[in-house]
Amino acid sequence: MTLNEIPDGTDARPGKPRVAVLFGGRSSEHAVSCVTAAGVLGTIDRDKYEVIPIGIAKSGQWVLASGDLSGWSLAGSSLPEVSASSQTVALAEIGGEHQLIVAAPNEVPQELGTVDVVFPLLHGPFGEDGTIQGLLELSDTRYVGAGVLASAVGMDKHYMKVVFEAAGLRVGPYVVVTDRQWVTAPEDVRKRVDQLGYPVFVKPARAGSSMGISKVDSLAELDAAIEEARLHDPKLVIEAGIVGREIECAVLEGRGNSEPRTSLPGEIAVAGEGHEFYDFNAKYVDDAAALSCPADIPEDAIARVRELAAVAFDAVGAEGLSRVDFFYTPDGDLIINEINTMPGFTPKSMYPQMWAASGLNYGELIDELIFLALNRKTGLR
Repeated sequence: MTLNEIPDGTDARPGKPRVAVLFGGRSSEHAVSCVTAAGVLGTIDRDKYEVIPIGIAKSGQWVLASGDLSGWSLAGSSLPEVSASSQTVALAEIGGEHQLIVAAPNEVPQELGTVDVVFPLLHGPFGEDGTIQGLLELSDTRYVGAGVLASAVGMDKHYMKVVFEAAGLRVGPYVVVTDRQWVTAPEDVRKRVDQLGYPVFVKPARAGSSMGISKVDSLAELDAAIEEARLHDPKLVIEAGIVGREIECAVLEGRGNSEPRTSLPGEIAVAGEGHEFYDFNAKYVDDAAALSCPADIPEDAIARVRELAAVAFDAVGAEGLSRVDFFYTPDGDLIINEINTMPGFTPKSMYPQMWAASGLNYGELIDELIFLALNRKTGLR
């Protein structure tokens, strides 16, 4: 079976599959989503697919986006952003088919046609956390990536760790801080964090792209870091610092009943001054992160990383794609850090780079993800 071949039994329309690429969104990762979409829209094979770019403004409005990708970059003086419009795009079922319609005040709605699959390139809350997946499930629409529960678990660093521990994966020491705990008993929070030892990493529980994360080296720095993280999420996860190398592995859902596929593991190296860890600027602004793939670790460790990445993928019930991050300690232990069910997906992002090093290029990866979505049943599965 070749990439993007649609077998008998699918209810996709004959001819080129119609793919709605969804990006932007209401989260603090709006700009990163725009950059991700630019990468996909600039590479997806227009001879194979009919592509409709749909942006979600920060207000939540869906709009028909421009095909001009020149402004979607993090290198300029301002971050890329989907602009609101007088016309709103909606997904509706008309005549038994999934249709996109455009509506504007005092105008008759216009039909844009059917949609075979949605490619939701949304990062962070209100997109990567199961919310958009729930909407697409309710409309019985196929989509790329993880379902509702896997997306929600993968977004919440607290419950992600609970699921990993239940699956027998090793996680590092951490504490969870809720809004009520910090407001009513801050001293108790400080004592719990102090027991972890320093340094610690203060993280919003449900944010990505290193948004709101701070490295804290002493109690004196803790309160400010907590308040910074609370700008992104009232619920926080505070993790003990772990001495180890950051190793990542890309996972791709298997076809049919096959096991998940894993890439060669990669290692992140952050170069230049001003980056104590792999933060937002190192990832997206300063181009200070470099990937070595395969990672320079023993063969048995490479095999173990790939095995555990597949375990993590199945533990949360992921589908489509995920990137799983580990710490490789000086003693040779592997401690899982997190799973990302919609990882950065520009051509320079770590997930596509690891697959490229493993023999699957960016265009082929896009094809395979669309293939998996088109051949996945909607509803309970």
